[in-house]
Amino acid sequence: MQITQDPIKKFVIVGGGTAGWLAGATLGNIFKHSDVEVELIESEDVNIIGVGEATIPPLIDILESLGIDLSEFISATQASFKWGIKFENWYQKAHSYFHPFGELGQRIDGHEFYQCWLKLKAHGDNTPLMAYSPEAMLAEYKRFFVPHQAMNTPLAGARFALHLDAVLAGKYLRDFAQSIGVKRTLGHVELVDKTLDGQIASVTLTSGQTITGDFFIDCSGFNSLLIGNALNTKYLDWSEYLPCNRAVAIQTTLSDDIAPYTISRAQEAGWSWHIPLQHRMGNGYVYCDKYISDEQAITTLMDNISGEPLTPPRVIPFKTGLREQVWHKNCLALGLAQGFLEPLESTAIHLVSKSLALFVRMFPTKQQNTILQAEFNRRIHQDYAEIRDFLVLHYCTTKRDDSPFWQDWQQRSIPQTLQQRLNFFAQHGGLLNETEALFQATSWYAVLNGMRVTPMAYNPTLDALNLDTLRKSLTKGRSALEHCVLKQPSHAQFLREYCPAQHP
Repeated sequence: MQITQDPIKKFVIVGGGTAGWLAGATLGNIFKHSDVEVELIESEDVNIIGVGEATIPPLIDILESLGIDLSEFISATQASFKWGIKFENWYQKAHSYFHPFGELGQRIDGHEFYQCWLKLKAHGDNTPLMAYSPEAMLAEYKRFFVPHQAMNTPLAGARFALHLDAVLAGKYLRDFAQSIGVKRTLGHVELVDKTLDGQIASVTLTSGQTITGDFFIDCSGFNSLLIGNALNTKYLDWSEYLPCNRAVAIQTTLSDDIAPYTISRAQEAGWSWHIPLQHRMGNGYVYCDKYISDEQAITTLMDNISGEPLTPPRVIPFKTGLREQVWHKNCLALGLAQGFLEPLESTAIHLVSKSLALFVRMFPTKQQNTILQAEFNRRIHQDYAEIRDFLVLHYCTTKRDDSPFWQDWQQRSIPQTLQQRLNFFAQHGGLLNETEALFQATSWYAVLNGMRVTPMAYNPTLDALNLDTLRKSLTKGRSALEHCVLKQPSHAQFLREYCPAQHP
């Protein structure tokens, strides 16, 4: 075994925002006691997209791994808590369901909880599946909890995420990264210079300044200055599976209590999001311009908001998919430069942090390593495909046929990998589990059950359990959970007491 040959001595990150500064914070934290430089080039001329305001639980783990104080971060980003997503009008109009984080119930005599619930359902018990989810019950009553006080209670395993102001999150991560030695350079990249073998050698700013580096990270958004423009990496278009290609976003004042969940409301040609922060609401409409114009989309969104507008509506075009190679030569793409999946399940920031974590595990030297790159790209493509299939699941199981958009979904082909999952689930309610998958059993059960996809039968091994004993066990667990939830403070009260944010 030999010591590291040709180690990377300088990283150059092109682009700020949440993706750029999360990369800066991650690398800066790793190399804060070394001679490795991390420099981030940020253009003041480029607006942050800033619509990814909802997150999922892995973000909490990332912040803690960086040593960031969670209460301070929440206050600084005007954040609120999130137990999951309430889906309205997706199966059909006037129908709703909840997708929580965490786990559903507990295994009973080695049997998965969902199978136990299926057996009771087959014998006439109509208790909703979400009555056994701590997150769903906390969301229903708009409660939060003091984590250390929930130990040894039915809430002990509850998992939460955040709603946050994406612009403020980028600024917070920028300040944090700079505090641990990351260099910030203001400027706009005009030229990218490459070596004879096609690697990136340096970038030149409009000011004429040239910045060299050993490894470059492209966080330049949809412009994709490095991985796309300079290295000509192909973009894989997935719009055949996810046809929505535009979003309109607007911020409004708060007009109600701060709910600890995101609302996703199916609309005529897509869906709208409604995300409560401490100081405002984030709202948007994701749609396909084949079925509705920008003007019609804006009207629909304005009809679905509460509170007064704080910003004008902003239309954002996009194309669902990802780069064929997200790590190519000495360049890694993150965020919108890497790919885009509509924010239905709030996965944008997660894909940045997951890519960074995987990159650190496969950390390169200056020498090109095609084996590492190939495996990295395979894994990222696998992550995107998993999320793509999960998003398609929301659409393809609908019974709506009240507009051309939803009528077309009745006929649209779906990925073979998703069809295989649905076929397997239809037998005994089983799931195809993958290594390091983002969406665990609770997520699949929540959406499948919410969209009224039911297996033909439960697993026959459940017949070994006594029905009355099983019913009593679930009834006891459900009652204990509800009793514990009702003792918790309201979400608004918790925010005021533990992590209030000053009005900007």
